[in-house]
Amino acid sequence: MKGKTRSAWAWVPTLYFAEGIPYFIVNTISVIMFKKMGMSNGDVAMFTGLLNIPWAIKPLWSPFVDILRTKRWWVVTMQAVASAAFAAMAFSLPHPSAEVIASGNAPVSLFVVTLVLFWITAFASATHDIAADGFYMIALDSNRQSLFVGIRSTFYRLASIFGQGVLVVIAGILESSTGNIPQAWFITLLACGVIFSCITIYHSVMLPAETVPARAVELRKEPVSVRVRMIMKESWRTLSTFFRKRYVWISIVFMLLYRLPEAFLIKMMNPFLLDPVSSGGLGLSTESVGIVYGTIGVAALTAGGIIGGIAASKLGLKRSLWPMALSMTLPCLTFVYLSMAQPQSLAVISLCVLIEQLGYGFGFTAYMLYMIYFSEGEFKTSHYSLCTAFMALSMMLPGMVAGYLQEWLGYVDFFWMVMLCCVATIAVTACIKVEPSFGKKSSDDER
Repeated sequence: MKGKTRSAWAWVPTLYFAEGIPYFIVNTISVIMFKKMGMSNGDVAMFTGLLNIPWAIKPLWSPFVDILRTKRWWVVTMQAVASAAFAAMAFSLPHPSAEVIASGNAPVSLFVVTLVLFWITAFASATHDIAADGFYMIALDSNRQSLFVGIRSTFYRLASIFGQGVLVVIAGILESSTGNIPQAWFITLLACGVIFSCITIYHSVMLPAETVPARAVELRKEPVSVRVRMIMKESWRTLSTFFRKRYVWISIVFMLLYRLPEAFLIKMMNPFLLDPVSSGGLGLSTESVGIVYGTIGVAALTAGGIIGGIAASKLGLKRSLWPMALSMTLPCLTFVYLSMAQPQSLAVISLCVLIEQLGYGFGFTAYMLYMIYFSEGEFKTSHYSLCTAFMALSMMLPGMVAGYLQEWLGYVDFFWMVMLCCVATIAVTACIKVEPSFGKKSSDDER
């Protein structure tokens, strides 16, 4: 790094908090907000599902982020774009009448501008992810990278609680106090814009200057057309080696289908919690959803991931794979129970969400470890990035149709369908090959 050195404590926590906020606003708050504004479940799932495309295709433009400007520039610029988009969302938000909202069939045409701004935020967020992770690796040596990996993970999880919990609770309180749903979400989105603008200004000052790698310096001396050809050549080499890997096709099927039950369930979880009892839902208020899913659910998901990591380090991926696959599927039964019993006790609902998210967090560990395992080799980083693209697709494609399926089947049959999809998880788990020693802590590591 050039110039005055700066403690990583001054920017790593805020950088990863900033990385998480747009992601959770785009993927969770959008679902709750459009649902509360009167959009149907089918339209909510379809159009918020499309917002995942930038994360699915970000490997296509990640080489340009590496070459065209510094990662610090991309981080600050994308944060500024997201800040402006949040503020613009607030002012673009339509104010449908109470009757339109109550109908549950508000036309999508009302929300076109808002959806476009969510798209801009999604692209900015996906690009920010690329730049922030790259900046972290350049700004810190390997020792400090290891030291701060837990810190960055913690603050990303705090962003999850803030984005899925705190902001939703605030919106719910505003809905109750003002009696005006559009006004409540206008204030919430505007607050997001103000908060993120403050983070952007902070990082424009506090992020340390970046030393550009020698290869990138040399490339930037070349004409743009030459740089683009070099990037395309390198990207093709990465892609071709990925698809020549052993067991590549069954591995791709695994990446696409292992999370199939959760992909359907998670897209309809908040609409189910919000929908009135007469429509088959649980009739929770917006602030209750923020507490149940955004706080308790996120805490359980985090705990499940921690337990999964400990289990995998002791047993290895191969031995922990089946317990994790089963924990990914069996807890989905809690939503079958919730849809059939429709309990009104917040404690019972919270317990069911906790069990389901704890199982999901534990089971998801196997998925992440398998992507790392499959990416091993000369192009480890680039191949892992391609794996994350398949991961995004695995959630996006089922999620887009989840709402239409729910409207067709009703909540009870929809959650039984989710249980049927667990067969796909079990089938792909049975097909993959894993080295017995992968992921297991060796005796040397223990010493």
